[in-house]
Amino acid sequence: MDWAGNTTAMTNRREFLQKLLALLGLTTFASFLYPFFKYFSPPAGQAGAGTFVLSKADIPVGEAKETVVNNTPCVVINRPDKGFIVLSRVCTHLGCLVDYQKDKKRLLCPCHAGIYDLSGNVTSGPPPKPLQQFPIKVEGNSIIIG
Repeated sequence: MDWAGNTTAMTNRREFLQKLLALLGLTTFASFLYPFFKYFSPPAGQAGAGTFVLSKADIPVGEAKETVVNNTPCVVINRPDKGFIVLSRVCTHLGCLVDYQKDKKRLLCPCHAGIYDLSGNVTSGPPPKPLQQFPIKVEGNSIIIG
């Protein structure tokens, strides 16, 4: 093989490697773009969200019931002297699911010990804001969420 043939083969390999690296770079760049835009885009609206109905008899005073409303884990609490409230179970710190503690009358995030009162307000820990509250209507023996 002559010198000119070697140069052509090396040029072909070099072009192939450049194109391969460009493809890998674009793939890596695209894999970062999707989460970036997903993070900064507003959440999907609740326009198609329906209502959810529970029976008041299912939740005695001081008790709570965990459920899912519009794809969000939540807890329905029958607070003494204040009535029913529906709160998201998703902690506002890092998204862990909070647990209702009946004996201490609070909601606790097991990940970083964030504590919320029975109205969803932060009482201690790292959560930056209160739990999301869902609108409810109590009609007769039903609790209508949403």
